[in-house]
Amino acid sequence: MPYRLIGLPMKILIVEVNWLGDVLFSTPAIKALRKKYPHSYIACLIVPRVREVLENNPNVNELIINDEEGIHKGFLGKARLVSELKKKKFDTAILFHRSFTRAALIYWAGIPQRAGYSTGKRRFLLTHAIPMPGKDSLHRVEYYLNIVEPLGCDAADKFYELFTTEDDNRFIEKLFLEQGIATEDFVVCLNPGGNWNPKRWPKEHFAQLADILMSEYKAKIIFSGSKNDVLLIKEITGLMRHQPIVAAGKMSLTQAASLFKKVDLVISADSGPLHIAASVGANVLALFGPTSPVITGPIGKGKIIVLQKDVECGVPCYDTRCVDNRCMRDITVEEVISAVKEFLPVKRP
Repeated sequence: MPYRLIGLPMKILIVEVNWLGDVLFSTPAIKALRKKYPHSYIACLIVPRVREVLENNPNVNELIINDEEGIHKGFLGKARLVSELKKKKFDTAILFHRSFTRAALIYWAGIPQRAGYSTGKRRFLLTHAIPMPGKDSLHRVEYYLNIVEPLGCDAADKFYELFTTEDDNRFIEKLFLEQGIATEDFVVCLNPGGNWNPKRWPKEHFAQLADILMSEYKAKIIFSGSKNDVLLIKEITGLMRHQPIVAAGKMSLTQAASLFKKVDLVISADSGPLHIAASVGANVLALFGPTSPVITGPIGKGKIIVLQKDVECGVPCYDTRCVDNRCMRDITVEEVISAVKEFLPVKRP
């Protein structure tokens, strides 16, 4: 059932989620809001770790940091945040985050129009309560579009986006120059990390894959990742015969996005970097195990191939303590190499 927001142009506050991938998945909904309400002011309430996902987004006028571990921690911190939001005089809040606490903060901030999923006991805190979809019934992009569609927004465009700067692009140009990467080189970026271990492809597989790509396909291999992935990548490169380029821990999030734009292929498990790559139109080979591509599969303008093996486990599986990891181990290096061939440059006669 459609809902009507009152008062144009509006000051809209989007209450964002906490994880990089999910914030990316929400950008089509932000874009749809901007298209529907082009003259309204749109701000996003975000936690510090996802700031880079939205800070260059042209559909967002302002980012408001919810520093839950700092000045907004505890009761007094939340009271401080409520006071800050009151001063900004928003007339509409759209909650992508489904927590009761976030809804209560917006209610206490006195924002008159409040739209979001009617979850748990927060129905009375919302003026526009949207029925919660069935668990895992929608792709995460559609999950957020589903919140804004009843507000008159067009939900057809499902491409999520992350925007880089010219400084980011120059940083990667310099990296390529320093590493001797030529325009004609076949450049593959490997992202072996992931926010929980069962989603990761075995490090031995990554080492073997990188060696084969370097020796048989003359590929230039770049390992990407955060500072948390440096040790993992050191273990992988320690298993290799050849010396790849290691960029992990040396780039900002938007610099990594520029890297993904420039390479020929990104190979990654279901992770934030996978979706960053898809968001900038990179060619992507996605390795899926316990998670479902139907729910969190990459959506982008580049060429996308998803590999997943049926190991008779229920998918999606959220058992972060799983030590078997058969769903990822069963994706063989040979299968990945076969898929990589789909991305090789076409040789001219």
